[in-house]
Amino acid sequence: MRRLFLLPLAAALASCTTAPTTGAGGDHRGESAADMQRITAVLKANMHERGQATMARIELDDAQRLCNQYADNPPAEQAKRLEEAQLKAIPFPSGSLIGDWKAGEKLAQSGRGMTWNDKPGAGGGSCYNCHQISPKEEAHGTLGPSLAGFGRIRGNRPEIQRYVYGKIYNAKAYNACSQMPRFGHSGTLDAQEIKDLTALLLDPASPVNQ
Repeated sequence: MRRLFLLPLAAALASCTTAPTTGAGGDHRGESAADMQRITAVLKANMHERGQATMARIELDDAQRLCNQYADNPPAEQAKRLEEAQLKAIPFPSGSLIGDWKAGEKLAQSGRGMTWNDKPGAGGGSCYNCHQISPKEEAHGTLGPSLAGFGRIRGNRPEIQRYVYGKIYNAKAYNACSQMPRFGHSGTLDAQEIKDLTALLLDPASPVNQ
């Protein structure tokens, strides 16, 4: 029972989704620094490394800490500074950022990667869990916005390529407390894989844009 409790707790910490508490005036507050330290201590005491799932995943970075502290609604100035720092840290490749949309579709459909028994470097995006992407795909999530027709509507100019690549690499560079996984920042996907997902959204031949 304890392990079943700890797993979702760890996921909440990792994705910056700590549930807010309510103050006397009805305002929502996040977790205090002391609360976050206590939660981390519980996780460290009850979990252990296995394969590529190391204890480093328990540690909060600046983005996760800020979002937890303010229940995903930090002061605008702090959010802006965090977004700027996250964007600055994205290593954008030179040249075209559009890869192979067919490889991108496979990644979008795949949910593999980063579990203890996955091979290092084998990752997927699980994109359909949260988004509609190809209009012909019936199984898709609605947690995120529909991306059907994304490239047809926006085009694939260099600045659009850069935005899509950056958003997939680290969504917190554009929205400090975004719930979207930071695929490049976390090492889940490499540069070519992110290019392939960018192609899925922007290539005119992709089923997304048909």
